[in-house]
Amino acid sequence: MDTHLNIILVEDHRALRKVTAGVLREEGHQVIALTCAEDLEDLAGAQAADLFIIDLNLPGEDGLSLAQRLRAVHPQVGIMMLTGRDQPQDMVAGYRNGADLYLIKPVDPNALLAAIESLVRRLKPGVSPSLAPQDAIMSLDSLELRLCGPKGEVRLSSIEVRLITGLARAPGQRLALFQVAELMGQDEDEYKKGSVEVRMARLRKKLFDVGAPAECLKALRNEGYQLCMPIHIC
Repeated sequence: MDTHLNIILVEDHRALRKVTAGVLREEGHQVIALTCAEDLEDLAGAQAADLFIIDLNLPGEDGLSLAQRLRAVHPQVGIMMLTGRDQPQDMVAGYRNGADLYLIKPVDPNALLAAIESLVRRLKPGVSPSLAPQDAIMSLDSLELRLCGPKGEVRLSSIEVRLITGLARAPGQRLALFQVAELMGQDEDEYKKGSVEVRMARLRKKLFDVGAPAECLKALRNEGYQLCMPIHIC
C-alpha cells in the first residue's frame, strides 16, 4: 500500500494489541497503541490520526461511546471497529455510532490490511495527510506542535493542533460550535462562547503571523468556524 497512515489502535488485550500494531508497522504505518479510551487524551492528544482501530469491550469508556465521540469531533477520520461481538445488533450499533468498517475477531492480517486499503480509497482525499492539496502554503507538524508558513513558524498548543486538524479534515473545512468546544475539552452543554472566541482569535493571529491570509479562519455567525485555506498536516 502506497499511503502510510497515522493510526491509533485502542485494544486492551496485550498480546493482540502487540500483534496488530506490529502488522501495521511492518506495512509502514505509524501506530500509537493504547489500552483504553482514557489514554487517548493523555498519550495521543497531539497526534493527528488518519484512522482509529477500536475494540468495543474496553475498560472504562467502551468502544461504541469512544467512536461516537470521535465521529462528532472528526467527521472525516477513518474508524474501524475490531471486535469479538458478532451479533447483527452489535454490527448495527457499531455503524450507527460512527464505524466505517466493522470487523469480527480474529482477523487475518492480510484481510486487515486489505480492509484498511479499501477504506482509504473510499475516504480519499480527506483521510490522509499525504493526500493534502499540493497548493497548501502552510504546514502543520502535529508531533512537534509547530505551524510553518511563508513568514516563519510558530509553536502551537496541543489544543490548537487539534483545532486546526479538526477544521482541515471536516467537510467544507467547517466545524460547529459544539465540535470546537469538544476539541477544546469543554462540555458542549456548558461551554462558554467567549472562551471559544478568544481561543479562535489567538489561533487566527498565529496563522496570520506565519503568512496566512487575513480571512484564513472565519467565524460563522451562530454556527461555528471555517478554515479558508488548505493546510498540509504531517
